[in-house]
Amino acid sequence: MPEQSSLLSSPLAKEKILLVRLGEITLKGMNRHKFEQQVIRNMKHRLKDLGHFSIVQSHSRIWLEPDLASSPEGFADDSQVERVINRIKDVFGVVSVSPVWRFSGGIEAIEAMAVDFVDQLLSDGRKQTFKVESRRGLKSFPYQSPEISERIGGLLVERFSSQLTVKVKDPDFILYVEVREKNYLYSTIIKAHRGLPVGTSGTGLLLLSGGIDSPVAGYLMASRGMMIDAMYFHAYPFTSDQAREKVIHLARLISRYAGRIRLHVVNFTDIQITLRDFCPPEMMTIVMRRMMMRIADRFAEAKHLKALITGESLGQVASQTLEALVTTDQISTRPVFRPLIGLDKDDTVAIARRIGTFETSILPYEDCCTVFVAKHPKTHPSLQAALDAEKDLNIEDLVAQGLAAIETEIITPRYDDFSLEGEL
Repeated sequence: MPEQSSLLSSPLAKEKILLVRLGEITLKGMNRHKFEQQVIRNMKHRLKDLGHFSIVQSHSRIWLEPDLASSPEGFADDSQVERVINRIKDVFGVVSVSPVWRFSGGIEAIEAMAVDFVDQLLSDGRKQTFKVESRRGLKSFPYQSPEISERIGGLLVERFSSQLTVKVKDPDFILYVEVREKNYLYSTIIKAHRGLPVGTSGTGLLLLSGGIDSPVAGYLMASRGMMIDAMYFHAYPFTSDQAREKVIHLARLISRYAGRIRLHVVNFTDIQITLRDFCPPEMMTIVMRRMMMRIADRFAEAKHLKALITGESLGQVASQTLEALVTTDQISTRPVFRPLIGLDKDDTVAIARRIGTFETSILPYEDCCTVFVAKHPKTHPSLQAALDAEKDLNIEDLVAQGLAAIETEIITPRYDDFSLEGEL
């Protein structure tokens, strides 16, 4: 085995860069460039506090490296590479990210780099299985893809005979070789969240509670390219300041994927007391939901937000039966998106765990939806029953009261709480 060489001391000149793969946006036909430019803008925004980067798009891929004017030596170390990957993998529109060696030369250079690369992978002394996958994008290169794989694979088995064996199906690692204007070597593919880049599908208003469902709903709509504002109904002292802080933290967790979120906090206390005093107890839940929808819809209209977003799932609780949803939807003048509508609760929990919101969502601070709830709420309310329950309410005054008592906070992501751990 040759002596182990570090990335920076290899006798052959190479650079570490990042390969970013795009997915669904490559199918967008004549509008494709708009989606590609948006994902690049989103990437630059996420990285702006880490330095200046060159981001070049080619076909369905993006090549990212430190800007040579500010960082002539490229990435300072592997920790910087990890920080950049940690940001990029959460940008919607990105399918996966790989740290890559880039270098020039013919087949002999590829062979030497492959030996150096694998030498580092095997530095812990473990026996491993592998295979080589090659792609020749430069048609003038004298070897075709299968020949490159065969030649590199044979050399590696010869050089590392005590540690490496070929295994075509499910090996410990795959050495990827790409030949273009330059050559590229890598073995790691870090999965990302796919979807469409935020900013390509308008803006919606998320009704954000402190539960498990609504943060997941916001994440899913952001994954379809929608920018997110959020609205939270706070009923202090029936709900605590910890409940409000919990929602702020949930918004910050969602902002890691959705970007900046404007969180609008409605003072709902007096409105909720009025609903309690004038509504039949069994109709309290549906009337409260209709009042929230009125305030959200009116606010969205004033702010030019195109849709409302909720975390409701059909039949999950009393306020989410088909009749209850229809009765609630009657209030809104814009579409109500419910991305969880057909999901099992376990599916929603799995997503919440994956995106990092679950542990915050289950903190024991109740939101206003749990206040004044009847023991036996009406599960199949008709529209007429809702209108009868609201007959003693001055609806317009209550909506105006809610709109007049809104505090807005700008929520931006904090990245130090996240790592590359966990599967997507």
